[in-house]
Amino acid sequence: MGRYTGAKCKLCRRDGSKLFLKGTRCETAKCPVEKRSRPPGMHGFSRGRPSPYQLRFRATQKVKRYYGVYEQQFRRFFDMATRQKGNTGENLLTLLERRLDSVVRSVGFDASLAGARQMVNHGRFEVNGRKLDIPSYIVREGDVIRPKPQEKNIEELRGSREALGSPAPEWLGVDDSDLTVRVLRLPAGDDVSVEVDEGLVVEFCSR
Repeated sequence: MGRYTGAKCKLCRRDGSKLFLKGTRCETAKCPVEKRSRPPGMHGFSRGRPSPYQLRFRATQKVKRYYGVYEQQFRRFFDMATRQKGNTGENLLTLLERRLDSVVRSVGFDASLAGARQMVNHGRFEVNGRKLDIPSYIVREGDVIRPKPQEKNIEELRGSREALGSPAPEWLGVDDSDLTVRVLRLPAGDDVSVEVDEGLVVEFCSR
């Protein structure tokens, strides 16, 4: 299955919540979710109460869309989560939070995941002193993420971070002098940025 190339705002309306796929626009009154909260389609037609399968399916789709992963990638993360100790749903979401493109978005270098992924793909960051252009790389405790030292790159990232004005998650530390990001600890359930019932996701993937 190829990457979705249609209107991103329709995905948010379909899930009934903001997935922040359009970056800063999602925070403004122009966000279609604010103006048209009903699902897309003719008159937002609804077939009544959703079935248990539909609830589980929609929760799973929400997670995949929020983190921008394909079905095969998502299954790989789910398999990793099942092999870890603890709650499988929490393990899954924290693994997705640890993706390098998610980290770049979380610290405010870009407002959208698509923009953060493009930055990583273009090789604008180093991890532990080595250039890394793999958005799906899973950061570990103690990892150090640095922007490439070119002045233009640093200034652009600094401007984006200042414009967004959002603090970094508690599990990440940011040195504003050179924009170095350090993984202070692994994220816990409370650090997950997407609001979803992970139990529904686990039930769908375990069927």
